[in-house]
Amino acid sequence: MLPEALSSCKALKRRLVLFSLCAAALLCVAAFGAHLCPYDPYAQQYDAVLQAPSWDHWLGTDRYGRDMLSRILAGAQLSIFSALALVAMIAFIGTGIGLLCGYYGGKADALCMRLADVCLAFPSLIFAMAIAAVLNGGIHNAVVALGAVSWPKYARLVRSRTLALKEQKFILAAQMAGSLPRQILIRHILPNCLGTIVVTAALDIGTMMMELAALSFLGLGAKPPAAEWGSMMSTGRSMLQTYPWVVLSPGAAIFLSVAILNLWGDALRDYIDPKERGR
Repeated sequence: MLPEALSSCKALKRRLVLFSLCAAALLCVAAFGAHLCPYDPYAQQYDAVLQAPSWDHWLGTDRYGRDMLSRILAGAQLSIFSALALVAMIAFIGTGIGLLCGYYGGKADALCMRLADVCLAFPSLIFAMAIAAVLNGGIHNAVVALGAVSWPKYARLVRSRTLALKEQKFILAAQMAGSLPRQILIRHILPNCLGTIVVTAALDIGTMMMELAALSFLGLGAKPPAAEWGSMMSTGRSMLQTYPWVVLSPGAAIFLSVAILNLWGDALRDYIDPKERGR
């Protein structure tokens, strides 16, 4: 069984390295996409309107003659980094709430958990649409709207973990040694929750990217002429049958990015999980 376990662990590690490289390449494209554009993504060329994919324009042009490849590369930064910022925000807020509620309990814990129940009672995208509409749209307001409805997952995960950990002997020993609650939370409880937080956040990036794109598609996120993939699909949706590349190009970019990030998150979860490594 030992050689089989070692072989399984090596396979998991190889898969994690492969998808980590793919995710790193995707982030590099997002970071430097503006410098990789063959054309100005916002320059309108009326003599090149709605051209099919060719050697001059690999992914064709849109109704204003803008190069689709350039707009997708430029939009990678907004689409991907907005999702990363959103996941970082909800992970930070949810983790803080979960730690405090799980350790201290009391009325504040009951209030926060009932608020979390309210958020979880509604479909997250529908709830986020309502909040984004009240805030009058925009990519920043879309991030705020999704953040307002997505933090309960992290709060509940960390709270349950904190409730289990605070009764452990090493926490009781730290309390008897005179450690302050702040020190116990940061030095002892938080490190034991980081694995769950990181894996959940990694698996959430693709989901948040799709939900941001959905809000932009519905007109509640990024506004034209911003090069954002969901907004680009919304602008070209009426031309799907006649000029399909206008919609399919940003749709393929979303699909490929979400697939890479989800596969990376799955590989990270399998590698961190001792049961999967043992299996």
